[in-house]
Amino acid sequence: MTLSKRVLKMEESVTLAAAARAKALKAQGRDILSLTLGEPDFPTPKNIQEAAVAAIEDGRASFYTVTSGLPELKEAIVQHFAAYYGYAIEPNQVTVATGAKFSLYTFFMSVIDPGDEVLIPTPYWVSYGDQVEMAEGHPVFVQTTEAHDFKVTVEQLEAARTDRTKVLVLNSPSNPTGMIYSAEELRAIGNWAVDRNILILADDIYGRLVYNGHEFTPISSLSEDIRRQTVVINGVSKSYAMTGWRIGYAVGRPDIIAAMGKIAGQTTSNPTAAAQYAALEALKGSQDTVESMRQAFEERLNTIYPLLAQVPGFEVIKPQGAFYLFPNVKKAMEIKGYTDVTEFTTAILEEAGVALVTGAGFGAPENVRLSYATDMATLKEAVRRLKEFMES
Repeated sequence: MTLSKRVLKMEESVTLAAAARAKALKAQGRDILSLTLGEPDFPTPKNIQEAAVAAIEDGRASFYTVTSGLPELKEAIVQHFAAYYGYAIEPNQVTVATGAKFSLYTFFMSVIDPGDEVLIPTPYWVSYGDQVEMAEGHPVFVQTTEAHDFKVTVEQLEAARTDRTKVLVLNSPSNPTGMIYSAEELRAIGNWAVDRNILILADDIYGRLVYNGHEFTPISSLSEDIRRQTVVINGVSKSYAMTGWRIGYAVGRPDIIAAMGKIAGQTTSNPTAAAQYAALEALKGSQDTVESMRQAFEERLNTIYPLLAQVPGFEVIKPQGAFYLFPNVKKAMEIKGYTDVTEFTTAILEEAGVALVTGAGFGAPENVRLSYATDMATLKEAVRRLKEFMES
């Protein structure tokens, strides 16, 4: 028996692989500081936990729900869009899934035919390309530059476009760079996509995690034409410290949303009922913890960024959102005698006890990613170790 060609050409998630390696070394008794996963270190807020417990205790969580999500949860998402996106949607434009990652998967499986091309600006979140290939599409990576704050331009997109181009993936704030597109930049990209009948996949999962006066603009909010061309992916994992609950959702054209629900119906069925009731409370309950966590991330960024910039060979642009730093380490590798960024991150792990994520999996072979979604003491010690490693 042999494995499928599909799975053989898939890459392992570099973020999950780095986290697993760090955990394995910790289990061996090593002193390892892990800055790998994009996972808030805060517990899920108490009111959200209590909502899930109540749903379990009164029996609501014991049964299947509608595959596309609890009607009351979809209604809460409708209200969320009115409050934070500034426009009205209907429940038939919403589908809830087992995490935003699975929402992305069902989108690609719903709209991509063999040979269709998907434009993905680099650096990019690690799963976009593999998910496109699972749908038998072709990912076309469009290289951005640090000089332009890692943001793609209309001119670059037009140069990469062919008659097979069907989708543009747009992630703002970005994982891994933390950069945010301005309303003007988004309007130009949105109008370009509308004129060429290219779908926009807007990954807005970090939209409420922005810092130092910067603003998140949803591309879908800019015009009715752009909105019709856009499917929004979002979820509760990042803003509400609910990564383990696995609830994401998509908003867009009813025909695409219905197709995504059909994929879920033949794979996962409904998301876990108790998690859906927790997500309902997250969206409808107090939003105070969202802001307190955002402020904590902002303080960490403002503390750690200048310290990391002092590490020899680490050149870093200050991010505007999400919770990642993405330094260019080309000079650092030259100082230490490395030419491969993955080997360089392995050396940092083995010698300094700091787990970072190689930029190779993000389409950036001169960068590393570190997450500041952990406590300040760990962050300061990790940067101290990086500086010591570079100066040794």
